Amino acid sequence: MMLLTRLLATLPLLLLPGFATASTGGSGGTPFDLTTHFVGLFALMLFIAAYILVALEEVTALRKSKPVLLAAGMIWIAIAMVYAGTDLNHLPAEQARHNLLEYAELALFLLVAMTYVNAMEERAVFKSLRAWMLAQGFSLRQIFWLTGLLSFVISPVADNLTTALLMCAVIMAVGGENKKFIAIGCVNIVVAANAGGAFSPFGDITTLMVWQKGKVTFWEFFVLFIPALINWLIPAAIMHFAVTKGQPDAVDETVLLKRGALPIVGLFLLTIMTAVIFHNYLHLPPVLGMFTGLAYLQFYGYYLKRTFNKDKVIQKYQMTEDELYRNQRIGTMVPFDIFTKVSRSEWDTLLFFYGVVMCVGGLGFIGYLSMTSELMYDVWGPTYANIAVGVLSALVDNIPVMFAVLTMDPTMSHGQWLLVTLTAGVGGSMLSIGSAAGVALMGQSHGIYTFGSHLKWTPVIALGYAASVAAHMVINKALF
Repeated sequence: MMLLTRLLATLPLLLLPGFATASTGGSGGTPFDLTTHFVGLFALMLFIAAYILVALEEVTALRKSKPVLLAAGMIWIAIAMVYAGTDLNHLPAEQARHNLLEYAELALFLLVAMTYVNAMEERAVFKSLRAWMLAQGFSLRQIFWLTGLLSFVISPVADNLTTALLMCAVIMAVGGENKKFIAIGCVNIVVAANAGGAFSPFGDITTLMVWQKGKVTFWEFFVLFIPALINWLIPAAIMHFAVTKGQPDAVDETVLLKRGALPIVGLFLLTIMTAVIFHNYLHLPPVLGMFTGLAYLQFYGYYLKRTFNKDKVIQKYQMTEDELYRNQRIGTMVPFDIFTKVSRSEWDTLLFFYGVVMCVGGLGFIGYLSMTSELMYDVWGPTYANIAVGVLSALVDNIPVMFAVLTMDPTMSHGQWLLVTLTAGVGGSMLSIGSAAGVALMGQSHGIYTFGSHLKWTPVIALGYAASVAAHMVINKALF
């Protein structure tokens, strides 16, 4: 017991800079270099361990937010202990608040976008689209191309994760027992959704980060349209020949849009325009524009609630009250409520995002990001570094990789910032675990679309990745 007490008493001393085995500078307001310090190595190992658990989410059934939240707290505790008792004990709190503000702006922005998407889903917008596709009698190859095209077109607005889940539902309904078609269809959807999300600020969290950071303006994202399209078309054209010929079994599904569905879609587009005006023309944070747009939805939800007439709905659709409730034609018997849409947001994703921002922010404060930036952007050069970012995002996840790049803030041309935006967005398509869309579809397909079934097409997807990078460097060479 005496030995344990002494060890516990000695531990804080081991964490102080004066006891570091590495030299640490901290004169003035400069943070200590802890990259070779015990705390720095501890934080790095902790982050790696947390991300291993994130990668194993499908195996362990442990939500990805939990390990990064714990890692974030422990990393900042360790950092604060190093600075305790020094003249720089205020620096960790200042840096943590800075990272927290960056997270808050992005998370609140995403919260509004998720609320709108949930509202459109509840009003049967996506179900109606799926029912229309299933009723057209398309062949399997036509469904393959149509779901890919819609993934590419919808993801810039509705985000790549939501789009991929919607299109996967179509593939599952059409494929039936044809597991080969479902697997290859899901691969195509993941590639298309990630590619579509790469040329829009709203298509992916990484593009949103780049836009809010002011590295790329709203309209400049669209110069990535052709490179992103190439990124999807090349793998899709090759996979086309592996798709089974023939017609799927007929699926008869009728879905009526619920009251107010199309106006809500229009309000979402208006909200996007409001955010763009706030950011580009008023030079205000775009999250302020998004929350103004949330007010549009709140007022419209109030209108739907006040004008809801159950008797007229029953008469219009010629059904009993029980049938109305079962079929959900107009919503539940409780009228539209905005706060239920907020509660259905993907909170695990938002909490995971918090953990990533705080973990990477802590590693940057320790000194690892400046070390990495010097290696990648000074030694390798920005082109090779940005291509490597895309490859790394397939292994880790594009969110921490892009946040690390933005935290490093290397001096690059406009073309290079667009390049890293492209590579971080589409690089995750090379592996099923490289993007939120891929991970979600592995769960939704119930073991039909797997890591292995995606890995089979990785060389083809990598070919599309290389072609998209080359296309950007040729088409937009004036920006480099």
